[in-house]
Amino acid sequence: MAACEPVDWGVDGLPRSARFDDIYHSSSGALAQARHVFLGGCRIPQAWAGQARWTVLETGFGLGLNFLATWLAWKNDAARAQILHFVSVEAYPVAADDLRRAAQAYPELAGLAEELAAQWHGLLPGVHRLWFERGQVLLTLCIGDAHAQLRTLAHFDADSIFLDGFSPARNPQMWSPPLLKAVARFARRGTRLATWSIARPLRDALTPLGFSSVKAPGLPPKRDRLEALFDPPWTPRRSPASPDRIEAPGHCMVIGAGLAGAAVAASLARRGWQVTVLEAGAHAAAGASGLPVGLMAPHCSPDDALMSRLTRAGIRATWQQLAATLKSGVDWSPTGALERREGPIRMPADWQADGPNESWIADPQRMQAAGLPAQAPAIWHARAAWVRPARLVQAWLDQPGVSLLTQAPVAALSRVAGDRADAWQANDQAGRTLARADRVVIACGVDSTWLAPQLPLHVVRGQVLMGSGPIADGVQAQPHPVNGNGHLITNVPEGDDAFWLAGSTYVRGDTSRELREAETLVNLDRLGELHPGAAAQAMAAHRQGLLRAWAGLRCVSRDRRPLVGPAAPLDPQGPWICTALGSRGLSFAALCAESLAARWHGEPLPLQSALAEALDTRRTA
Repeated sequence: MAACEPVDWGVDGLPRSARFDDIYHSSSGALAQARHVFLGGCRIPQAWAGQARWTVLETGFGLGLNFLATWLAWKNDAARAQILHFVSVEAYPVAADDLRRAAQAYPELAGLAEELAAQWHGLLPGVHRLWFERGQVLLTLCIGDAHAQLRTLAHFDADSIFLDGFSPARNPQMWSPPLLKAVARFARRGTRLATWSIARPLRDALTPLGFSSVKAPGLPPKRDRLEALFDPPWTPRRSPASPDRIEAPGHCMVIGAGLAGAAVAASLARRGWQVTVLEAGAHAAAGASGLPVGLMAPHCSPDDALMSRLTRAGIRATWQQLAATLKSGVDWSPTGALERREGPIRMPADWQADGPNESWIADPQRMQAAGLPAQAPAIWHARAAWVRPARLVQAWLDQPGVSLLTQAPVAALSRVAGDRADAWQANDQAGRTLARADRVVIACGVDSTWLAPQLPLHVVRGQVLMGSGPIADGVQAQPHPVNGNGHLITNVPEGDDAFWLAGSTYVRGDTSRELREAETLVNLDRLGELHPGAAAQAMAAHRQGLLRAWAGLRCVSRDRRPLVGPAAPLDPQGPWICTALGSRGLSFAALCAESLAARWHGEPLPLQSALAEALDTRRTA
C-alpha cells in the first residue's frame, strides 16, 4: 500500500501525474478553473442561497482545489447554505505537502489548505469524514476506485455534480458510462452538472441518464466547457422516500446528558434544531461519562474487521471535534498509545510503517521509553488519545440551541398532539410533564434498558483505580497510555498536580456503583501484567491507603456494537435511540450522532452504508 501518490511539479509550476501522464489543472490556473467551470457551471453560490444544506458530488479530488474554492465561496457568502457537504472520490490521494503546495499560488486558499492538510491522514481505502467550520462544512472522502466507492455510499441527493479527473484519453474509466450511471444515481431533478470536458462520448452518455447538456464558453486556452441539467422527460425511478427523513428541523428531546446524548444534541443543533436534554442526575455526565479520564484507541485486527473500521471512523469523528473544542494537554492529549498483545502480532498484510495506516508494530525504542521490555509484542497506535469525557460532554452541551434540564428522570414517553404532527411528551414518575418535542432520542446509557425494553441491551459494571503523581520510575516525562488487558493512563493534569488511572473491571449484569476492594485487587493484578514497574509502585501506594477508585455502569448490545436508529426498529416515527456505546463511548459518540442526524436529513453518511447498517437498530429486528 503506497504512502501517497507522487506529484511531479514542472518548472512551469504545473503539477503533473506520472501515472496518467497528464496535468492536474489547466495553465490558466486551478482556482480560475474551479470558479469558471465548476462553481459557475453549477450556479454557485447563487443556487444555495437560503438553503438548509447543499451537497456537491465530485469525481476526482486530486489536489483538492475544487473543494477549497467551494469552501471559500461558502465562507464568503452571507446567504450561504447552513451546512455544506462535499463528497469526492479519489483513487490515488497525494501527500499533504502537495495539497499545501498546490494552494500556495492562491493566498486566499492558503489558510483553508492548512486546515485540510491537518486532517489529511489515515486515508486507507474507504470513506472518511473531514470536519471544518465547527461541523458546517463536511468533506466526505471516498478513497479507492470511483465506481466501487460510489456503490458503497447510501443514497443522498446531490445538488451539484463536478465531473473532474484526468482527460478521457488518459483515464477513460473516470468518464465511462458505468461511472456516469453511478454518479447519476445521486442526481435529483434540477441537479446541475459541470465539467471542463466536451467530449462527444461524454455528452452521448449523459443524455440517456436524464441530463440535457449544453456547451458554454470555456476558460482559455479551452474554448468550451460543458453544463448539464438533470431533468429527464420521464419520472425518475427513485427509491421511496426514507421514512427517517425530516424536511425541516424542529424541537427534539434528548434523554441523557452523557457522551451519547450530548453528541446527538450538538449534531442536531448544528442543523438548526432546538434541543432539550433531560438528565436524571444533578449534572451532565453523571453516569459512565463521568469517568475521570478515558482512553480513545482503535481496534486492530489482521483482516481489518468490522470493529476495526468502525473504531477508526469513530476516532476520526471525535478527534476533529476534540481539536476544535477542547484544550490539548488539559482536557485531552493526542499522545498515541501502546497496545500490548500476547503472542505474535498479526496486522493486515499490506500495512506498513510509512503507509496510510496509523497503527503498526511498536519498535524496541518506544517500548523502552515506556518502561517496558524492548521485545515485548505490542502495537503502536498513532491515532490514540486520553480524554476527560465530562469536558467533551460540556463542550457539546454548550452548542447554541441546546438547553439542559437536570434532575429530570424520564419515567414514561407518550404521543401528544403537536404543531406539525404527533409530538412526544416526557413525564416523571409522579406524572409531571418534563418536556414536549417533535422528536425524541433515548441516549441515557443503562437507563435505555427500560425505556427501550425491546432492544437487546445489557449492563456491565466497571471499576477503575487512580492515584496521584508519577507512577513508574524511568519513564519519559510525557508517557503515552498503555492498554491491553486493561489500560494505564498517566500524567493527567489535576490542578497543580497530575493523576494516573488504571482498569477497568468488567462485571456483567451488576448494577451496583459501590466501590469494592476485590475489584481494586483485580485492577492491580491486571496492571502487573500490563506494566510491572507501574504495578509495583501502585501496590506500595495501595498499602499506604493512597489510592482511590471510581465505578460506573456501561450499556452494551449483544454484539458489542452501538445501536443507532428507531428504538422500535420497524417504527421510524417513534423514539430513536443512540446507546450501547459500551467502553468505547469516546470512539463512537460523535460518529453515531452524526449518522443519526444525517439519516434524519437525507445527508451523506459519514461512513459506508454497510458500516452504517452495522450500527442500525434494524439489525435486531
